Amino acid sequence: MSDASSSFSSARPRDAFRYAFVGLGALGFHLASCLARAGFRLFVHDLDAARGEALRRRLEEEENENGNGNGNGNGNGEEQRSEAAERVRVCSSVKEAVAAADALITCLPTPEAARLVIEEAVGVLSAGSLWIEMSTNDPRALRELADFAKGRGIETLAVPVTGGVHRAAAGEITLLIGGDEELWRAHKDAFDAMGGKQIRIGSLEQAAEIKAITNMLAFVHLAACGEALALSQASGVDLGVAFEAIRHSSGSSFVFETEGQVILNGSYHIDFTMDLALKDLGFVRALAERSGVPLSLASLVEGVFLRAKELYGGDAQSPRIVKLLEEGVGREFRAKGFPKVLPPG
Repeated sequence: MSDASSSFSSARPRDAFRYAFVGLGALGFHLASCLARAGFRLFVHDLDAARGEALRRRLEEEENENGNGNGNGNGNGEEQRSEAAERVRVCSSVKEAVAAADALITCLPTPEAARLVIEEAVGVLSAGSLWIEMSTNDPRALRELADFAKGRGIETLAVPVTGGVHRAAAGEITLLIGGDEELWRAHKDAFDAMGGKQIRIGSLEQAAEIKAITNMLAFVHLAACGEALALSQASGVDLGVAFEAIRHSSGSSFVFETEGQVILNGSYHIDFTMDLALKDLGFVRALAERSGVPLSLASLVEGVFLRAKELYGGDAQSPRIVKLLEEGVGREFRAKGFPKVLPPG
């Protein structure tokens, strides 16, 4: 066992670990919430300072809804703090967040964002600390950052997640583990709190590569979902009925069963943008070029996303690529009874 992994002995109780959590976007917000609910002490930071306070408020609301508030209100209109919210300290900088932490968790939108955080954090984290990178990161950039951190005594685990924001909200998202097995096992209580299935992939780079590959498949399935709905509608079949038929067929997919619902609702909302999709497709394209593997389908789908971004903007929800087809045929793909937002789980 390395010095770093031995410093995180698995014999320590879960609440002995203190985590700095940087990046409270759609995924990070839910992952941090799961950790706080499970009893971990968190020091959170996001460029949008309101995200940390929103996290604390959400934890308070949950415990009050469940009748588990701690009753510390002072009668002057100040909100009560739940036990989970009390375990979360909102920090104004990365340095403040990592100063009191045993490990750093990042969940960030780009490799550049991860680089800026690590460059700020390594001067504060003590030797033997751990960086847990949960972003969808470029494999080569991740390796460079991990080597940079290691040169300053900081170990790295790559733990990208997959399965959708709605599964992160329920603590059921899948975790892809890359890096030292002993480090993973030492922090397994935290990973158990954040997710469901945990799959050991191999190296840091391999975990990042498999995450990009899973996203590539999701985007291909999304484009196919739109075409399936268009053909079903053209056949005169009610799209609610078509959804059920396809969902219970050999042609179904996770994306069809989830994102297909918000397409039929018309919200297209999954908390995942065109810009994020194109970032991930860029990782896949680079991997294919290095590997000499031609990607006919992925290249076509990347072109679809580029056209959709031009029309709807990079902040538009990724399922809006189906709107290109809706506009092309002059009909919307809608059915009654489908949710605007996917429920947790």
